[in-house]
Amino acid sequence: MSIRKRLTQEESRMAALEAARGLLIEMGPQAVTLKAVASRIGRTHANLLHHFGSAAGLQKALAEHLAVTICATIEDAVIASRTGHGTPRDVVDLTFDAFDKEGGAALASWMLVSGNDDALDPIVDVIHDLVDGLDEFGSGQMRDTTHALCLLALGDALMGGALTHSLGLPRTSARDIAEKMLVEAAIKAGIVVPGMAG
Repeated sequence: MSIRKRLTQEESRMAALEAARGLLIEMGPQAVTLKAVASRIGRTHANLLHHFGSAAGLQKALAEHLAVTICATIEDAVIASRTGHGTPRDVVDLTFDAFDKEGGAALASWMLVSGNDDALDPIVDVIHDLVDGLDEFGSGQMRDTTHALCLLALGDALMGGALTHSLGLPRTSARDIAEKMLVEAAIKAGIVVPGMAG
């Protein structure tokens, strides 16, 4: 996909982030380089340096972009669940998919291994904001539940397939546990919506 028209700085930055997201999903975090992204969107390496400063800057911006996009989707699913238009499983699946299929876990681990010590800051900050926003609708229990849900999703993305196979468990085992945890937390907080009991 080549972008030939003149883009504003923000449009150029967003095009780069979407291209980086595509590379992450298709080929893994090691493929998210300034050169590869520039090539994919028909821009120069210098253009991307202007926006991100370095490959680490691009990866950190990508982590924040993924976190913002995914958390907005998860927030919508949580609100839908609380109003009877969705289920706790929808929230679980979106969270697990964010770390697995969307490449969040691979990107975070790659950045940490590469020595980018503040790699998780954007993800942690956006999740913190999501929890604060959702606490208006629920109770203070969101922090513990979100913490456990994210750790389950991260661990499952990194080694869930191998571990469930080794233990003879269904591949959905961690998701099933997370769903049960969400249902129990919602009931305890008095957020009971159709389909959540039991």
